[in-house]
Amino acid sequence: MNFDPAQLCQRWGLPARPRPIVIIGAGDIVRDAHLPAYQKAGFPVAGVFDLRSEVAAARQREFNVSRVCATMAEAVAIPEAIFDVAAPPSAHEAILEQLPDGAAVLLQKPMGNSLAMARRIQAICARKRLRAAVNFQFRFCPFMLAIGELRQRGELGELVEIEVRLNIATPWDTFPFLLAESRVEIQVHTVHYLDAIRQLLGNPARVYARTVKHPHFPQLASTRSSIILDYGDMIRCCLSINHCHPFGARHAAATIRVEGTAGCAMASIGCLIDYPRALPDQLEIVTRSQPEWRAVALHGQWFPDAFIGSMSNLQRFAAGEDAALVSPVSDALLTMGLVEACYTADQHGGIPLESPA
Repeated sequence: MNFDPAQLCQRWGLPARPRPIVIIGAGDIVRDAHLPAYQKAGFPVAGVFDLRSEVAAARQREFNVSRVCATMAEAVAIPEAIFDVAAPPSAHEAILEQLPDGAAVLLQKPMGNSLAMARRIQAICARKRLRAAVNFQFRFCPFMLAIGELRQRGELGELVEIEVRLNIATPWDTFPFLLAESRVEIQVHTVHYLDAIRQLLGNPARVYARTVKHPHFPQLASTRSSIILDYGDMIRCCLSINHCHPFGARHAAATIRVEGTAGCAMASIGCLIDYPRALPDQLEIVTRSQPEWRAVALHGQWFPDAFIGSMSNLQRFAAGEDAALVSPVSDALLTMGLVEACYTADQHGGIPLESPA
């Protein structure tokens, strides 16, 4: 049965009555994604708090935020608030402990700095009965929502290939906080793709991984990764990630290919080609009912539109409009387990070559 690709789902439904948002942590990602998303969606931002008061004040000026909170106590006291925690992962446990019991909270990815910390975060959320999701917003990209619907419709057939390829120049100097981290590339960036792959295929049986430095950024723990996820004999799943391609846009690439026995979807992640300036995201598909390649017009980008989706889901769940969270802490914990497996595989290394003599 034919379908119109123009009607593929690309947006998560908005809440009928958005509750006020309180943002804890006001760094660059809040400036570049969270606040532009909430402004675009018409979500009320009731307050912003950051340990650096001047940064919170800058966000207030740039986006007409109602209030800069002088303390955490002031921030968590705002009634009926949905909390958007955009602080570094090392601060998540302490922040969650200060939220009101039963609060709704969207926690910046990754879910802590390690699997052990992720488990502690889940325990805090359970003890305090927090309605908590992790902001793995890549799941809400317009092209990822469209690919998800294609799969549900059976238009791709049985999935046999997922490949993520990045060959880009990431401006690492704009993220100075990463200098102190022992885990960078997989945990901070590729975690998005690992999470999205889990959503499509579930958990792999095994992981093969290597993550390495680059001479241009020797102070960072890692900036490039090669990962293979083992889903058995019929599925090939691999990620080739290079954030250090300084030779211009001609051969730069940021793509995810989801291929099945009956169709294929190829998405281009525009914002990564010239971050933070964004090229348009793109999606091309060939499907069971339409076996010719065609472009799908996308209504939005990863930045900021996917951030509207993750907050909308939390808001709607808190209001009873959505039956479930798309990325609850319980599921995010499994993604963190996959990240941990990648680092374990990296540490164990490959099989040394035997001497031919």
